[in-house]
Amino acid sequence: MQSLTAMLRDTAERRAAQPALRAAGSTVTYAELAGAVEAVAGGLHELGVGPGDRVALVLPNCPQFVITYFAAARLGAMAVPINPLLVPVEVAHILGDSGARAMVAVEQTAPLAQAAAAHSPALEHVIVSGENVPEGAVDFASLMAAGPGSLPEPGAGHDIAALVYTSGTTGRSKGAMLTHTNLIANASSCVEVIDVSGDDVFLTVLPLFHSFGATVCMITPVLAGSSSVLVPRFDALAVLETIEGERATIFAGVPSMFAWLTGLKAERDFDTSSLRLCVSGGAALPVEIVEPFEARHRATLVEGYGPTEASPVVSCNRSRETRKLGTVGPPVAGVEVQIQDDDGNALPAGEVGEVCVRGANVMKGYWNAPEQTAETIRDGWLLTGDLGTLDDDGYLSIVDRKKDLIIVGGLNVYPREVEDVIQELPEVRDCAVIGLRSPLQGERVKAFVELHEGRTLDSGRALAHCHEKLAPYKVPRDIEVVDELPRSATGKVLKRELRAREA
Repeated sequence: MQSLTAMLRDTAERRAAQPALRAAGSTVTYAELAGAVEAVAGGLHELGVGPGDRVALVLPNCPQFVITYFAAARLGAMAVPINPLLVPVEVAHILGDSGARAMVAVEQTAPLAQAAAAHSPALEHVIVSGENVPEGAVDFASLMAAGPGSLPEPGAGHDIAALVYTSGTTGRSKGAMLTHTNLIANASSCVEVIDVSGDDVFLTVLPLFHSFGATVCMITPVLAGSSSVLVPRFDALAVLETIEGERATIFAGVPSMFAWLTGLKAERDFDTSSLRLCVSGGAALPVEIVEPFEARHRATLVEGYGPTEASPVVSCNRSRETRKLGTVGPPVAGVEVQIQDDDGNALPAGEVGEVCVRGANVMKGYWNAPEQTAETIRDGWLLTGDLGTLDDDGYLSIVDRKKDLIIVGGLNVYPREVEDVIQELPEVRDCAVIGLRSPLQGERVKAFVELHEGRTLDSGRALAHCHEKLAPYKVPRDIEVVDELPRSATGKVLKRELRAREA
């Protein structure tokens, strides 16, 4: 299969009446989705959008996101998904860097889109879906009404389908160029590893602007002919109600979501028996969450791993029988993983080094950033910036981010190791460990913890627990209780904000 367009057409032919999307009580079948994509592609083409152009999406999880994403691919253009929680200056940076020609929003995100557009001279059209379209914007409904008309050949193969901007943990965010081949190859691996069929119903609460949500919860279901239930934002009660009402079978999320669903005190029990598999990614999954989650919801919870630059899935545990808790599983089909030292030499099993990835899923490079691309892709290997190990069976364990490494008195401290120990405390819901400057030791360790509702932390007992499990130089000098750890829209803890606060 050479393109996202061909993939959608094939599924629409095979499963025309199958629900493709469910959202806010409405259903879009595959035949209707394919028709809407052709219509919106026609409308965009009338506005001047063509092959190689960029179309920005400032959208929550909604049918308009899926339609516009595939409509851009239909034109040979590139979708540029943008986090609607960003501020205008951040959106303007992405618009300026990508050179987006058009931007699509809904009523709720229209003010953000228009504020960013005011600082983006290259942007020609702001398109808004809703009953109240702001003055000067194009009505999304008019695109739908335009009809397909005469369209160019769809994008294919090594053409760029999406520019997905990374979180920008170091400097300004960069656009990862993901091709049709990258995305379809990765979705094919997902279909195999989680054994997706046309009968599956995906609960899609992961934001589609993120590569995890887009590949696993949007492209994978389309490839398999499954249904996807779109949920705009995570709310534990709403998610449980949706699982029960829609009989969802697959739920991909981040660890904090599974922690909330495990500890939630609800007025009634929800029927989550339809769930067969939950996949955690985006951050380290504490082992302590797995057993109570599975006991409460009767669904298998496995952990996977992958950066945006790998489209993003690199590895995943397969099942309750074959998984190894604490690992992110073996590589998925078509993906190679190697642990390398700083000189690019492969390290043996058990040794810590940088996780390097090779396969059809690896991005084409960073948009307009050849130097950063050369630093990130070496001899065909994607350097992820993550530290990890492979065991004798090929299961990958992520130790930490390379740049998050803490050096205390010349000795390496991996925050993940300290976080895992603190996470063992029953009162702790989540934890983040960072390094702070120390005049004597170079750096010192500090931990921030979120507690379960109604619990308190005895810091003396917590530190004693750390001393039992960790070498003295790894033990935090301080454990601070916070109401809530700073997180990205996908639930990943933003350690840079903790460092900035301390600085």
